[in-house]
Amino acid sequence: MSGAPLKFENPIRDAISRIRFAPKSDNLLISSWDSSLRLYDVGSSQLRLEAPSEAALLDCCFQDESVAFAAGSDGVIRRYDLHSGIHDSIGNHDDMSTCVGYSEETSQLITAGLDRKILSWDTRTEKGFVFASNLDSEVMSMSLSGLDMMVAIGSSIYVYDLRNPEKPIQSKDSHMDVKIVCVSSIPYAKGFAVGSIDGRVALEISCPSSSDDIRYMFRCHPKSTNKRYHLESVNDIVFNPLMYGAFVTGDNDGYVTAWDAKSKKRLFQLPRYPNSVASLSYNHRGQLLAVASSYTYQEANEIEELPQVFVHEVGNDNMKSVSVGSSSRN
Repeated sequence: MSGAPLKFENPIRDAISRIRFAPKSDNLLISSWDSSLRLYDVGSSQLRLEAPSEAALLDCCFQDESVAFAAGSDGVIRRYDLHSGIHDSIGNHDDMSTCVGYSEETSQLITAGLDRKILSWDTRTEKGFVFASNLDSEVMSMSLSGLDMMVAIGSSIYVYDLRNPEKPIQSKDSHMDVKIVCVSSIPYAKGFAVGSIDGRVALEISCPSSSDDIRYMFRCHPKSTNKRYHLESVNDIVFNPLMYGAFVTGDNDGYVTAWDAKSKKRLFQLPRYPNSVASLSYNHRGQLLAVASSYTYQEANEIEELPQVFVHEVGNDNMKSVSVGSSSRN
């Protein structure tokens, strides 16, 4: 991998909505507002697939190494064959579909949209559709881990059991008085992290083997010289799948910062990106961190340069970032 952004024959010409590494490889899935789903092999630096669709794609996820799903601005949930690029529709929302996630444990595809509904499909059956859950508000973000699903609505988090997902089993107060932008479940423990529009992160991690549960809130950036906080939205949070308590945040000011949940310390901060950080993803080994630098349509003063994707190699011993695609700024 080179010290430059990932190269595409046809540049991504509109905002990146989501990037996700594959469950067992270094293939990277990219959905964007330019209506294309892309599959990039980071190891060989090759674009494996570019599949255009009929609407902007607002989220994406893998089912496995050969099948992916995307949520469209037209409400349609599309399924993609990643070998051929052929896609079909499995269903739709009554308004824009904004979130999509797949549970390997239950073989369910879960989606949410601006129609204030959560929909579920069983991918093992031909009929597919399982249930619809009506909500009081739009879903801002959604995250699946094991049998748990975390849903962010307003300033609250709702926890669902995917085996009986019609109603939440818990409602958790994030202790934030502002809108939550993103929620991230933890791959190896019970809990979650949320990021807000004003630069705060709240953590809740349950440790069944000890009494050292983690619950606190902090601001990603300190006060400036005029003693005012930087109120930049935290757009995404991802936990390293192999390093307990290590997670990174990406914000609208173009910064990616790594944190240690237990020590409450900042581990490192990457050089500022040319655009907002729209999405983040670790590969399955926790050694590669992909960063989508893209405007997000959240603020009028965002820099509307062409979106780019960068990849970092993360050292296992000291969590220092070894630049693989982000240190040079031309």
